[in-house]
Amino acid sequence: MTVISALNNIHIKGSYGDYKDKNSNDLIKITEKKNLIIVQIVQYKTSSSKLVNLDGLSFNDKALNVSSNDETRILWTAPKSWILTSTKTNLEPGFLVERTRKNLLKDINKNFNNSDYAITDLSHSRAIIELEGKEVKEVLKKGSPFNFNELKKNNSLNTVFNGMAITVDMINSNPDKIRIFTLRSFGESLYHSITDACLEFGYECI
Repeated sequence: MTVISALNNIHIKGSYGDYKDKNSNDLIKITEKKNLIIVQIVQYKTSSSKLVNLDGLSFNDKALNVSSNDETRILWTAPKSWILTSTKTNLEPGFLVERTRKNLLKDINKNFNNSDYAITDLSHSRAIIELEGKEVKEVLKKGSPFNFNELKKNNSLNTVFNGMAITVDMINSNPDKIRIFTLRSFGESLYHSITDACLEFGYECI
C-alpha cells in the first residue's frame, strides 16, 4: 500500500516570493515532514502511576518543555499530556516504517498501561510543516497571537494560525527551525496560509 502524504499535491520544490538576488541561505526553507511517528500520551486524572522514561527521555510536566535526543522528542501539550514524535520512521519507505511504528507502540503500551494512560497513534492524522530560517518567527507572528520572541529551542506550544489549531515545536535556533503540526484535513489550508506569509521574505520548498 502506498502512503500519500498530506501535502503531496501542493508542496512543489522551487523558490518563491521575493527570492531573486538573495542568497539561498537567507531564504526560508519549507519542508513537509513525512513518515514521522506521532503518539499522544495522556495520564488520567485518577492515576497515581509514576512516569517512566522512554527512549532515554523523561516526561516532564512543565509547560512548554520538550525532552529530546537525536531521534525522539517528547512535547508537553497540557498537564499530564504529551506528544511523542520519532524520526525512526526515516527508515522509509514501506514495511520498515510500519515495523518501527509497531515496535515503538509496543514499547509504549508495555510501559504505560491502559488503566492509567490513554495512548493514541496520530501518525497518519497530521500534516507536518518544517520552517527554517532567520525570519521564521516573523512569519508565525502574522497568524498567531503568541509572542514568538519568547519561544526558545526545545519549547513547544498549542496555538492558532489564521484560525487553524496548530502545535509548534522549536527544534533549533540560529537559524530557527520550527516544526508545525495540524490536523491532516487542515494541512493544505495551513500550507497556503504559511507560504503566503513567507512571500515577502522569499522561501524555498525542499
